[in-house]
Amino acid sequence: MFSKLTALLQQAVDTEEEPIQLLDSFISHWKGITNYYIVTTDETLPVKQTDIPWRLRQMVDILVYEEKQMERGETGPCMEYLLQHKILETLCTLAKAGYPPGMKQQVLLLITKLLGQIQQPMLPHINVHRPVQKLIRLCGKDLGSKTEKEEVQFLTTVCAKLSQDPYLINFFIEKKDSADSRKLQPCSFEKSEGQPKDAVRTSSLAAGVTPSPSDRSPVTNAPSTHLSPQGMDAQPDKSLVNALLTLTASEKNQLALKACEGLLLLATLPEEGAAWYMVESTALCQTLADRLSDLYRLIPDSVDPGQVESLGRVNWRSHYATSNVKDAESFPGKKAVASFFSWLDYCNQLVKEAHKVTAAAMAQEIRRRFFVPVLEPQLLQVSEMGILLSTAMLMGVVMHTTASRLLDELVLFLLGDEREAEVPTEPACHMLRSQLIERCNHLSDEISIATLRFFEQLLQKPQEHIIYNLVLRNLTSRCYIGNSTGHEERAADNEQLDEMEEFEEEDPFFTDIYTGGRFPASDWLVPPAAMQKTTKADGKPEVNRIVNSFLCLVPDTVKTSHLVAGCGYDTYLVDAHRMFQGCCVNAKDWKWPHVPSNLESCGSGGSFYEGHFLKVLFDRMAQILDQPYDLNLQVTSVISKVALFPHPHLHEYLLDPYINLVPSCRSLFSIIVRVIGDLMQRIQRIPQFPSKLLLVRRQLMGLEPESMVDHVTILKGVIVLEEFCKELAAISFVKYPSEPD
Repeated sequence: MFSKLTALLQQAVDTEEEPIQLLDSFISHWKGITNYYIVTTDETLPVKQTDIPWRLRQMVDILVYEEKQMERGETGPCMEYLLQHKILETLCTLAKAGYPPGMKQQVLLLITKLLGQIQQPMLPHINVHRPVQKLIRLCGKDLGSKTEKEEVQFLTTVCAKLSQDPYLINFFIEKKDSADSRKLQPCSFEKSEGQPKDAVRTSSLAAGVTPSPSDRSPVTNAPSTHLSPQGMDAQPDKSLVNALLTLTASEKNQLALKACEGLLLLATLPEEGAAWYMVESTALCQTLADRLSDLYRLIPDSVDPGQVESLGRVNWRSHYATSNVKDAESFPGKKAVASFFSWLDYCNQLVKEAHKVTAAAMAQEIRRRFFVPVLEPQLLQVSEMGILLSTAMLMGVVMHTTASRLLDELVLFLLGDEREAEVPTEPACHMLRSQLIERCNHLSDEISIATLRFFEQLLQKPQEHIIYNLVLRNLTSRCYIGNSTGHEERAADNEQLDEMEEFEEEDPFFTDIYTGGRFPASDWLVPPAAMQKTTKADGKPEVNRIVNSFLCLVPDTVKTSHLVAGCGYDTYLVDAHRMFQGCCVNAKDWKWPHVPSNLESCGSGGSFYEGHFLKVLFDRMAQILDQPYDLNLQVTSVISKVALFPHPHLHEYLLDPYINLVPSCRSLFSIIVRVIGDLMQRIQRIPQFPSKLLLVRRQLMGLEPESMVDHVTILKGVIVLEEFCKELAAISFVKYPSEPD
């Protein structure tokens, strides 16, 4: 018992004396460092051959141990000594002088450990953040330097501290009085319908840059941040942002990855002042865009476009993590292509997560420095191989662009900001848009297929201006409807039946469809029971009639899907429902109407032009019997994507066979009718047509070995046409009637 009491008393004494002993030890180590500079005569001796690194480590360990012994929020005597005697200031001076050689590395390690291991906030103290600022200026000067690793660790540690306490960023920026120029000016394409074009075009981000016709405001329905040019011409200082930007280009991928992550932390800080500082006083936006341009220019012209498409999406983190693996490239130029898409994916991530001011600036700068001067000339070239490669790269750009602000700029670059109805006699307002659309009907089938794939990818993006600019702008007035009837003025059901009978009598190619009953096809043609919806009181046709109009459009004599298991109409319903729901999710905030606009308010009666995009698609659809199979699949796929959008005018114009069209107006249904009429004449000249058609279908399904078949282009066109009609029937079923849940 006596020994235990003695031990307790000794412990109490040690506890009282311990802070004094720690302080003495801390001061002793610091004096040992300063004495080195007093007594040493060899200025070339590396720091690692002295006791300085050991003493610095001891000082950090003492500070960490001291903090653990103190109550939360209290500052120990050792920390007080460090701050009062400006030890960090002195160390940064020694690091800058590089004396002894390697001192910079040791100081970086010391401050990194202090910031990372000390829990109490240190950066707010002037004797901490001021030396940290000085040390930041020493970082990122030379890539491949001996201190590159320590610089990245130090900078990312500072970024982590700033992300925990965002207000601390104010210690690392120079505040500028530009409040008057930092105003958010809303800009929306919806305004352009009732205002002059110039009223919705924005100025350039950088001072002295005049916007070109393709260099305009972001395409967005949300307010857009228009950035002040003030300070943009100032020489960027050696800031935390610029140091990290330099280190993102490190040849050591793990260090580059860490620098990218640190930069991402800074960009996401919620402080608006910090966002403006990054835009106006650092090279962030310019460096991101310029490096994107440089990486694109490094891609060889000999790269196979098919290999570019097969590469898929490149994740920037995974790219840095795996690019050290010394694999043989799967195709020549893969490393250059992957590096470009990796950096694009990183830029996209920055724009997605950054403050709205920073995000808008980065997106605009990417358009200004990469899309317009680098990507556009590649897309407008005339070389066939160049067109294929640039289109494949453009598809990759679209695939990697998911940030809304960057997507706005990309769509604006590709399509322009026009939202008024197109006039066929007027020249194209946007050259790139016109050129891309024309290539869907190019002499080279390969170019047509590649461009159609691009538009299919573009139409899947959650951006309202894409479908509006390409299609809806021409359907707003409903000029495609004749004067006699519209949906809201439609006759009763018995009158519709009369119209169908007239249709049967006038078209000899469809007489065999209805022999023996109303819809005499076998059970595979009958829609599911769920389709038997009742006719609405407003006289709109039943969905089963519209569905059957497409299902029975192809005559029985040229149908083969019912002869092969698993090829029925119902196989399209699940996919159509899934894709339509995806379109509805994207269009949720687009404020589209649920019913067609009133004809009087639309001002119909003028001439109708379906627009450049639909015209080219319809022209291609009309040639379905004379085109390669892959091209037909791509044309019908793009039309399906357009038809899936939940807009009543799209459903009416593309999917309703019963609308009364104005003279000389084409619809999707009328084009298919003409194609089938041409088909029924051609098959008279093809011997053994039914057996050949079935053989080709089975070959396409892999049920028969490939063999030469006469008239194979027409036969494959017939199969695509039949499947397309079933797909349109499924889309009509899931879309009609287009009403909110």
